[in-house]
Amino acid sequence: MMGDMRPTFAKGNKTTSSMLLGLRRQAQKDKEPRLVLRIQGILMSLEEHTTGEIASHLKVHRSTVPLWIDHWNRHGQKGLWEGHRSGRPSGLGPVEREKLCDILDSGPVAYGLETGIWTSPLVGQVIQEEFGQRYHPGHVRKLLRHLGYSVQRPTTRLVQADLKQKRKWVRYTYPNLKKTPKAKAR
Repeated sequence: MMGDMRPTFAKGNKTTSSMLLGLRRQAQKDKEPRLVLRIQGILMSLEEHTTGEIASHLKVHRSTVPLWIDHWNRHGQKGLWEGHRSGRPSGLGPVEREKLCDILDSGPVAYGLETGIWTSPLVGQVIQEEFGQRYHPGHVRKLLRHLGYSVQRPTTRLVQADLKQKRKWVRYTYPNLKKTPKAKAR
């Protein structure tokens, strides 16, 4: 047999429908659009719309609706919530992350680089050299935040700046450079 070709419908009654309507209102209030969509799909299924009709109306893939219905029929209300979306697994395990932290803490000069600050591309290069994993600079920043590091921007300072002259300029010259508001025309 090629598979069951009978239409799949969600299990429930009028009480189920009213409970789902309340749940949908709460999901809309909580700004949970995916949950609202799944609830709407179940409600339509309870009204005996086919999965194809539901998919077309909600603008989702036709294979999605039977999954929603199956989760609903098996798990009830809990089946409406999505599970964890893990995405692609991290290329670095706990041991590699610990080693990366040691490298970062020792600094780029200690690693053999000529610069005094880490940049995302440099950290990506270290990850490539040490662990054979390629990381996009944007993902390197995400990884660094996850490891407890923050982005640091170096401040620009003149090496030969005279602090007395700077204070004098900030106190006397700079205020005179600021624009003053013009008198309003009447």
